[in-house]
Amino acid sequence: MLHKAIVSFLFIFVSGVSTFVCAQIDPLKPVVIVGDLAAVADKKFTVNAKTGPVEVTTTDKTSFKRVSAENLNLTAATAGAFAEIGVGDGLTISALAAADGKTLNARTVYYVTKADKAAKAAKDAEAWRVRGITGKVISANTQTNQIVVETRTIAGSTNVTVTPKDGAKFLRYAPDSIRFDEAKASSLPEVKAGDMIRALGDKSSDGTSFSAEQLISGAFQTIAGTVKSVDASKGEVTITDSQTKKDVVVVVSETSVLKKFPAEQAEMLARVQMMGAGGMGGARPVGGGQGRPAGGTPPVAPAGGQPPAGGGRPGMGGPRSGGGGVDDMLERLPTITPADLKAGDMIAISSTKNGTAGRIKAIKLVAGVEPFLRAAQAGTGGGRRGQGGVDGGFSIPGLDP
Repeated sequence: MLHKAIVSFLFIFVSGVSTFVCAQIDPLKPVVIVGDLAAVADKKFTVNAKTGPVEVTTTDKTSFKRVSAENLNLTAATAGAFAEIGVGDGLTISALAAADGKTLNARTVYYVTKADKAAKAAKDAEAWRVRGITGKVISANTQTNQIVVETRTIAGSTNVTVTPKDGAKFLRYAPDSIRFDEAKASSLPEVKAGDMIRALGDKSSDGTSFSAEQLISGAFQTIAGTVKSVDASKGEVTITDSQTKKDVVVVVSETSVLKKFPAEQAEMLARVQMMGAGGMGGARPVGGGQGRPAGGTPPVAPAGGQPPAGGGRPGMGGPRSGGGGVDDMLERLPTITPADLKAGDMIAISSTKNGTAGRIKAIKLVAGVEPFLRAAQAGTGGGRRGQGGVDGGFSIPGLDP
């Protein structure tokens, strides 16, 4: 009975997700802890669970089971050993409370090694690089079972018709999250025009159609504004939105990507955008590029925001997808912190749409964007809402989630 309960429990090692699902200890019921191993000493594990560190004691009766990163089904686990487990490994532990009602004694420890996770992440990243696309949803038709997606490069954009394969897996990003492991099961009717979407599958020879076996979508927005104040200790930047003229508090977390365009590079790229859009007649969106899909499944940054493999930090979930270069370019830009910003700076931010207009959580924050905003104004007749970006009327390479 216990084994079936564990098998049915949500189990995601590849992403490094940390979840602790027991609010209180009941000595008669098993506690299940999921997370990455933070420390091990004196036969005790400290697990980074979602609610915080959890300490679990192993005993002579504890059973150790090794799980393959390629097959996360616990029933396929093989015999393992305490000595094989190290910091960074993904753990699922079934434990019971000791007589004191406070200590957790492990009954069974399932683990995926850090090395196996990294190898799987690299393999998945390569699959998304070779067989993935990303872009903005132009339309989603449940009757024809097709999604028209605008894919972008520095030079312009192309529409691709995406058709989900039979049994295709749909996921949707959770609010304020681009973690693959936090995404929820979804379906085609939830995909809406304006969403950003990642798809893994097979592209036609002419590049105009795509058969997808995995799709993950989300509603995102981009805004730009002038820095009004910075509270580096809280990780908060208050800006005046350039469109609404209202103040917005931008929350920067450890998973946010903060970059700054060098002035000359920004000027050059803004000119390339204008030329790619046909001159001054209106800037076409060229921001997101063939970027990355959110934590087989595409990997995602584990707790703390570090990437699973290959360097860089996640865009919309982690791995690189087919063929573009704007996210690679963004990674090479100088990294900044909130403390590097000052009143009067112009910045642009991407975030999920959470319904809270005055407070957003930054996925990406980019400084040094004045040339792109000037180009957007010039290309749209002096400030009218343009076509670029996810939602903001401008287009900045690499800013799209």
